[in-house]
Amino acid sequence: MSAFKFNLNQKEVEVDVADDTPLLWVLRDNLGMTGTKFGCGKALCGACTVHLDGEPVRSCTLPISAIGQKKITTIEGIAEGGLHPVQQSWIQEDVPQCGYCQSGQIMSAVALLNKNNNPTDDDIDQAMEGNICRCGTYVRIRRAIKRAAKGGTHEG
Repeated sequence: MSAFKFNLNQKEVEVDVADDTPLLWVLRDNLGMTGTKFGCGKALCGACTVHLDGEPVRSCTLPISAIGQKKITTIEGIAEGGLHPVQQSWIQEDVPQCGYCQSGQIMSAVALLNKNNNPTDDDIDQAMEGNICRCGTYVRIRRAIKRAAKGGTHEG
């Protein structure tokens, strides 16, 4: 076991875990951040997506020892005191069905819009590649991303 200090959602946290513990389990089991979901455990489905220094990463295969001084943002940390524009657009477009994959989908969409506030369909497809929705809400996801892009700045 080792002590790891890092920045999570703009706050310094510390955990005492094995070096090879995946970030997903540190977030869920040690820190109670259950918005990030376990899907496949192999970084293939995107349900566990979080931001590492603003970049979307799969937390199920990322060992805590690889975090270093990088900042982690989870679904719980993308907006202060309300909903992020992507979350608002998700509601307006009635995106979720079962909802299980949606936090990972939203995290990938936020990362896209932080870099490109006017994405094309190809940009969206590329950024969302690897985020699997078993319910097949991809058309609504694309509409929600486009709606959020029209809503202003996208920080997260």
